[in-house]
Amino acid sequence: MTGRFGLPRGSEGAPEDRPPPEDGSPPVTGPGHAPGHEPGTGPAPGPGRSRLRRLAHRLARPFSRLFAHLSLGARSVAGQVFALQAILVLVLITAAASALFFQARYDSQRDARNRSLAAAEAFAHAPGLPAALESPDPAAVLQPLAEGARRASGVDFIAVMTTDGIRYTDSRPELIGQRATGDLSRAAAGQAFTETFQGKPSDVVRAVVPVRDSAGAVVGLVATGIEVENVGDVVEGQLPLLLGAATGALILGTGGAALVSRRLRRQTRGLGEAEMTRMNEHHEAVLHAVREGVLIIDAEGRLQLANDEARRLLDLPADAELRHVGDLGLDPTTAALLASGRAATDEVHRAGDRLLAVNVRPTKPYGGRPSGTVTTLRDSTELAALSGRAAVARDRLQLLYDAGVRIGTTLDVVRTAEELSEVAVPRFADFVTVELLEPVLRGEEPGGGTHTEMRRAAISGIRVDSPLQPVGDVIRFVVPTAPMATALDAGRAVLAADLNAAFGWRAQDHDGTRVALDYGLHSLISVPLQARGVVLGMANFWRADTPEPFDEEDLSFAEELAARAAVSIDNARRFTREHAVAVTLQRSLLPRVLPDLSAVDVAFRYLPAKAGVGGDWFDVIPLAGARVALVVGDVVGHGVHAAATMGRLRTAVHNFSTLDMPPDELLGHLDELIDRIDQDESSADEGSGEGESSSVTGATCLYAVYDPVSGHCAVASAGHPGPALVRPDGRVEYPELPIGLPLGVGGMPFEAVELQLPEASRLVLFTDGLLEDRDRDFDTGLDLLTEALSRPDRSPDQACSDVLSALLFPAPSDDIALLIADTRRLPAERIAEWEVLPDPSDVSRVRRAGSAQLTAWGLGDVTFTAELILSELITNAIRYGTPPIRVRLLRDRTLICEISDGSSTSPHLRYAATTDEGGRGLFLVAQYAERWGTRYTDRGKVIWAELPLTGAAEPEAPAVLDLDALEDLAW
Repeated sequence: MTGRFGLPRGSEGAPEDRPPPEDGSPPVTGPGHAPGHEPGTGPAPGPGRSRLRRLAHRLARPFSRLFAHLSLGARSVAGQVFALQAILVLVLITAAASALFFQARYDSQRDARNRSLAAAEAFAHAPGLPAALESPDPAAVLQPLAEGARRASGVDFIAVMTTDGIRYTDSRPELIGQRATGDLSRAAAGQAFTETFQGKPSDVVRAVVPVRDSAGAVVGLVATGIEVENVGDVVEGQLPLLLGAATGALILGTGGAALVSRRLRRQTRGLGEAEMTRMNEHHEAVLHAVREGVLIIDAEGRLQLANDEARRLLDLPADAELRHVGDLGLDPTTAALLASGRAATDEVHRAGDRLLAVNVRPTKPYGGRPSGTVTTLRDSTELAALSGRAAVARDRLQLLYDAGVRIGTTLDVVRTAEELSEVAVPRFADFVTVELLEPVLRGEEPGGGTHTEMRRAAISGIRVDSPLQPVGDVIRFVVPTAPMATALDAGRAVLAADLNAAFGWRAQDHDGTRVALDYGLHSLISVPLQARGVVLGMANFWRADTPEPFDEEDLSFAEELAARAAVSIDNARRFTREHAVAVTLQRSLLPRVLPDLSAVDVAFRYLPAKAGVGGDWFDVIPLAGARVALVVGDVVGHGVHAAATMGRLRTAVHNFSTLDMPPDELLGHLDELIDRIDQDESSADEGSGEGESSSVTGATCLYAVYDPVSGHCAVASAGHPGPALVRPDGRVEYPELPIGLPLGVGGMPFEAVELQLPEASRLVLFTDGLLEDRDRDFDTGLDLLTEALSRPDRSPDQACSDVLSALLFPAPSDDIALLIADTRRLPAERIAEWEVLPDPSDVSRVRRAGSAQLTAWGLGDVTFTAELILSELITNAIRYGTPPIRVRLLRDRTLICEISDGSSTSPHLRYAATTDEGGRGLFLVAQYAERWGTRYTDRGKVIWAELPLTGAAEPEAPAVLDLDALEDLAW
């Protein structure tokens, strides 16, 4: 290609992908290349370096006067620091600008090589090109195609040549038919390459690719290229940007140096010694954590590196590194492969009793050193042991896979044992029996020592008329030489290939073993079921109809099968124990007996989830004034933690309910409490480093307060489904209720809804586990609940049964809590109310009216006590409260006295001095009343006291009355 291609400056392959050496040594050059310049990796020595010098000169010019001025103030420390920083900034920015310039030029040339090679490869592999080269006039056919491809690909030329370099096409028609200069022998030999040429009329970056026919023979060459001048134009176009950025960086750098010159603070950028050490530690941890052995061997056959897995597989000595592989005591064949350096893929070699799959790959030369090898080792003992029987090996692998899928589908110990027996019959054994220790069946931790008896938990076989003992029988191992006892003692599988010769087994039960032998049982493998080094039971594999006895290969397979089953059985056992603990804990935290109340007739159902006890809960809490609180909630998660969290929430709701606050306020306080608990526990978890969080956030709660006097029901929800309301006529409604955020989320207040319930209404509170599951959505469950609640003339207990019959899943995935309450109204004849004038003289009138009402109710025994309490409370309301003042008596299961006024000041007990004339009235109230307290309303407060309906013995007065010890209310 005369006039276009000069002498090659590139090397074979794609040298642009090799960055210049970082150690300052001259790059490696090929034959005919001048040392000191790596072909294809940097700009040509002429224009690029001159531009770099001009760049450095421009950057340095504005700072020459600055440095001259700084030299005058170099006597001060601040001046010296500023001068040093300014010089460092200038040097660093100049170096960075130079590096960016060279990098841009390097990237441009590399892009030119890649584009040229891609275009050449694409054109060389174009369909029909070999046929066009063999046509009578290849130039006429290929010239227009080459020009079209050149314009489309953006290269400067595409030349199609013969194998000896004669052009068929070129972007310059006058070069067609001429021979291209340069060494094209590599392309003619079938190797594609890129290179940089200098010569007339221009310097170019070209790629030459061979064209092969269908037989693989080289029938032509394709050369593409981009002129170096065009590559350099891209770099020169970036010079203004580089100059502007460098100048700006210099200004910012010197300004920063002036600001920090007052304080001598030095920050290290990049990686220091500590970071490099940590990186090396991470590299070592990753390398030695892999499950395959890794060996790095140099060209002389010396071991440079071996990870932990390789040491284990090959049983290498501690000082194996830097020793020749032939001196490590390896199998001769393996040592020869490692020392040879040849590539190998999945070659099977023996290492002791293991069979290893060995892969060897050579490393690339580095730093002038010859290449070594990297070897990976994979333990394939089990697979290789079955390699002689391919069909059996495939079946065994499939059986292991099926075992992994079919064993452990449930967390039931007995069912898991049955799955083990079922999966092995008939593909591995004709009969399988599984015996488990009694503690394992109960979910308890099995003890150590020698086990001489177990209970049969599962049996499977090809026929049902087996001579083996049935499920539930106790199996004893009294003969130490029997296969079962030997396996338990040794902790591994034991093979009895011929049961006729197994005298220990026969001695254990002469009659039973004779029946078994007559039946056809002839071979046995006994495997202890062990997990975490603890014996859980025994698996026995029997053959009867299969003529081949078990062999050593079957022994290892049986151990693998039993090991997988043992893990599943242990998981089921641990789940059984945890489930039992969680159920016990939860049942102890849930209400065992609901209070007997006049306001509601209540029935409930609680069912824990099969997969794990959750945190669903419910409660019925008596409140002052014959009212009742109905509560239901749900805690996120399952297990003991969820049950404990439920108990904490139930206790908190009980405590807040004693304050007698509205439902929305109670949920607000509960939300704040949970948020504070989560913050404290999150801090504790971070301090202890525990990964498992004990967060309570996300729990839901529905809180309803029903007043049997007025029929009002106030309901508030924190992320929980609202209640169902069954009208007296049987209509089922779901009142619209603002569903607040779950507890602990915070940010939004809760809202309460006031419902007016007709007498004989029914409230139904439930958790979402009742309605939805994996196979049913919430709306479908709601329809089923509506249908179940619509049945007339059903008691609350019967209604609970109806609901569970309609909605209960065979194996619920979540807890179910259901609370049904039939509301009642307090009859009007059991309610008495009076208005009280704010005059102390009106106390006697109300006291007499109350006494008369008590007499009418037949409560003469408590008249005196009630008058005393009424007198004290009414007097205090008149003296310290504000109108209106009302008195209400409720005859429920107790006598309830309520005095309300418009003041919101809360009374509290205080010590009364000996000389105080008053201050002891409410002490008497507290002594004579069963309970008393204060609740707040929208327009004031209510002080209430409860008395038994029958007269009780008056509290005994102390022998010596200490008035200082008495407490009275202060407002």
